[in-house]
Amino acid sequence: MSMIRLAFLNFKNSFRNYLSLVVSLAFTVLVLFNFQNLIDSEAFGVLGTRNKEYVEIIVQTVSFVLGCFMFFFIWYSTNVFLTRRKREIGIYVFMGLSNERIGKMYLVETILIGVSALVLGLAFGALSAGLFQMILLAVSDLAVDIRFRPGIRPMAFTAAVYGIIYMIFVVKGYVNIIRSSVLGMISAAKQNEAVRQKGIVLLIKAVVGVGILCRGYSLAMRESRTDVMRNALAAVVLVIVGVYLLFGGLIPLIFQWLAGRKGFLYQKERTLWVNSVIFRMKKNYRTYAMVSVLMLCSVTALATSVAMKDRYHSIIQFENTYTFQLLSGREDLEEAARAAIEEKATVEMSTRIPMLGLDSSLIRSGEYSGKYGILPFSRLKELAEEAGMEVEVEELGEDEVIRISHPVLLSLITERGEKPVDIGGKTYRQILDTSTPYLGYLQESIGFYVVNDREYERLLPMGEENFIYNYRIENPGKFEEARDRLDQMLADIGEKGKTGRVAVDPESNELDWVKVFYSVCIFMFLVFILASGSIMFMKLYNDAFEEKERYRVLMKMGFDRQVLKKSIGAELGASYGVTFGVMGISSFFSVGALGKMMSRNLTAVNAVSVAVVLGILAVWYVLSVEAYERNVGIKR
Repeated sequence: MSMIRLAFLNFKNSFRNYLSLVVSLAFTVLVLFNFQNLIDSEAFGVLGTRNKEYVEIIVQTVSFVLGCFMFFFIWYSTNVFLTRRKREIGIYVFMGLSNERIGKMYLVETILIGVSALVLGLAFGALSAGLFQMILLAVSDLAVDIRFRPGIRPMAFTAAVYGIIYMIFVVKGYVNIIRSSVLGMISAAKQNEAVRQKGIVLLIKAVVGVGILCRGYSLAMRESRTDVMRNALAAVVLVIVGVYLLFGGLIPLIFQWLAGRKGFLYQKERTLWVNSVIFRMKKNYRTYAMVSVLMLCSVTALATSVAMKDRYHSIIQFENTYTFQLLSGREDLEEAARAAIEEKATVEMSTRIPMLGLDSSLIRSGEYSGKYGILPFSRLKELAEEAGMEVEVEELGEDEVIRISHPVLLSLITERGEKPVDIGGKTYRQILDTSTPYLGYLQESIGFYVVNDREYERLLPMGEENFIYNYRIENPGKFEEARDRLDQMLADIGEKGKTGRVAVDPESNELDWVKVFYSVCIFMFLVFILASGSIMFMKLYNDAFEEKERYRVLMKMGFDRQVLKKSIGAELGASYGVTFGVMGISSFFSVGALGKMMSRNLTAVNAVSVAVVLGILAVWYVLSVEAYERNVGIKR
């Protein structure tokens, strides 16, 4: 019988065992294909050139991340497959086959698995291409045409990326086999991911791991004005290394300590599974660390999506506080401008406030703004009442100041709290930094500070006083007509070019790319959580074959099947629970750091995201228990 035919028969007879591997690989192909098809579909052409460029950058960045993920996932999957097959392959040596011929058989068999996954992934990707776009655009709330036909270029690109990565590790496995000894192949299935270590080594790894993890957490939560990105990058690296050492040191130590306590060990049949968990933790700690990090990525992606969506709506609401704004040195334009606008549209709300314009050389705040405006506190309170807003401060002291800023998607300045501001040679204490849209869109281009009325009068000779007029219309469809009429009015009275005019189209789509961003984050969440679940499932699925003999012996000793099922449930529950617990603690800091950059408390968002992950993980746990019981021969 030829090697190709033998490999095909092995693949055919063992396909059920390979199914989880094939489906997992097919899922990565499906996701990468759909993101590439999204770019090729030109679905976002109607959003305008700027939005389209932003969206393509987002999708291409995600595709790169998915490519990196595919690389490591295939690496892990092929290693698991090779380890499972080595013992069986070693038996062929005793039948007189050379390592080279066995390597060729492995090569063919692995290629069949890879091709099956590729075909399956592309087939389901083609079938779901329209659905993928429909869901993405529905979540993004974008009204664009959807092309249900899969593109040839995305298929070719996905197949090429997947094929190159997959063949790298297939060849690596082939080289591994032809260089392996018979003994090495037979014992490969029982080799640990790490050599057995002494307690002192575990203790050192535990102490170092906890220290590195705490350092990463502290950097993630540190407030800064200049080093936010550097701290974030360092925090990511330190948390990954810390989680790795945590699973390699502290967690095995904890379980060993519990196993040494008779009061814990001899209750609820824990003797049946605690020692097995200790062994698994020592053997699989790299896998568990990787799964925990992937879960952390999934929670962070979901939290980012929810927070970005909320911030997007906040920015849209902020920018549409007023439809038209005038900045003029004249204080008698309020009624004339209102009358001009009302010729074409209904004015829903209007406000007016004086502003002292100061040269930037007179203000030292540590924050850059091309223009600065000083507002009197009492007039700000009047404006807030007219606009239906509130001022958080009852009164301002003569040495106190409020900064009025604008909301941003992400800020690289996370330092908050009281800080000194020098205005006109006097130092003030900033007691509040608010993004309440008192001045609407103007807050994006002018740095506003609110001072006590007496301080405003003192500063008045240092600058030029202007007046801000704000109007919001009820009917957005009349925007262009009202804007043209307002411009005509300014031209008629000779203020065209002298009075600054801001017009915000309520139906503008300049920020629609953000909708795509938070929608893509949801899909990234699904990719990471499904990847972590499938890796955990594959590892436990393969571990079950090693435990088959042990459970056969336990059943011969008279242990009830239900007792053994509870033992399996507890053992697998400990594996899932530990990875989830480490992720849950780490997510508090990762989402907290995100909240600092978005100037928002994301604790509730974090709790919801972790709960969603827990629900999905529970499904993977049930599937793992079912497969484990079947593979060890307990399930009838």
